[in-house]
Amino acid sequence: MLEIPLAFEIISLVVLTLILVGDLLLIIKRPHIPSTKESGLWVAFYVTLALIFALVLFFVAGGEASRDFVIGWAMEYSLSIDNLFVFVLLMSQFSVPRRHQQQVLMVGIIIALILRAIFIVVLGAAANALSPIFYVFGAFLIYTAIKQSLPDAHQDEADKENFILRVLRRFMNVSDNYDGSKLRTMENGKKVWTPMIIVFVAIGMTDLMFAIDSVPAILSITTNTYIVFTANLFALMGLRQLYFLMGDMLDKLRYLHYGVAFILGFIGVKLILHAMHDNELPFINGGEHIEWVPEISNWFSLGVIIASMTVATVLSLIANAREKKRQEVESGTE
Repeated sequence: MLEIPLAFEIISLVVLTLILVGDLLLIIKRPHIPSTKESGLWVAFYVTLALIFALVLFFVAGGEASRDFVIGWAMEYSLSIDNLFVFVLLMSQFSVPRRHQQQVLMVGIIIALILRAIFIVVLGAAANALSPIFYVFGAFLIYTAIKQSLPDAHQDEADKENFILRVLRRFMNVSDNYDGSKLRTMENGKKVWTPMIIVFVAIGMTDLMFAIDSVPAILSITTNTYIVFTANLFALMGLRQLYFLMGDMLDKLRYLHYGVAFILGFIGVKLILHAMHDNELPFINGGEHIEWVPEISNWFSLGVIIASMTVATVLSLIANAREKKRQEVESGTE
């Protein structure tokens, strides 16, 4: 059982919260469209910050805690990249002005972090108290992997949000026009909500839906609530900058969702094997542990995550290069 000093947990969470608040205030004070260089520097900053945190965690709580954080963070970061595709769809559907998209993403991510914290505590407690729940987690992730591999997976997620937002519109008087980054504005002499409030909710709820997949996945690495939450926190902190850094490149990563699907399927199998190894269900092997079932190490899991994302990215780039060459040949023969 990992033991992390409570004082370190409190201090580190306070510091990370201050960084998030400072980032948000910077966006509110100076809304703009970040350049590729600016976005790249911010992504590098948050990646470096995560690695520094892992190093500090190593000296404070030991190698196991540091290792579990790094692997969990890498997993959450890989799975969070898939969120970007849905974010692009939502920004397009709601016609969010590009100079205000940073603020939308940041506020949505903060909402998601609050909701994820609650979700992590509940699932973490369930995992610690009821080991058979890993059967459920594993089966759900395999189901999600199959669904994720379908071609319209991202559009389906966006459509789910539209249903939620249609329900919200019944109870809220929402204008069709933006007023900068304001949440409330005057229209025909009446105070109304701007579409910005709807977009905030959409981004936050979208990320929470992705958490239903990713949080059970990281529980295959560790059930320590603090490590699970900080891994999620660091993965989401750099997501906004990654959105602008990748930009139009997202459309070119046509096979990325297959890589994410493979990771989810692999983790689903790992969770089921873990549940079988620590079996407590009386109708399976008489409630006894199944010793012959292999345990998949966390380091092997990290290798699968990196390999899956690398292969998906490389195959996407190769496919794009071939398509571009084919188009050039066709245009040359016309």
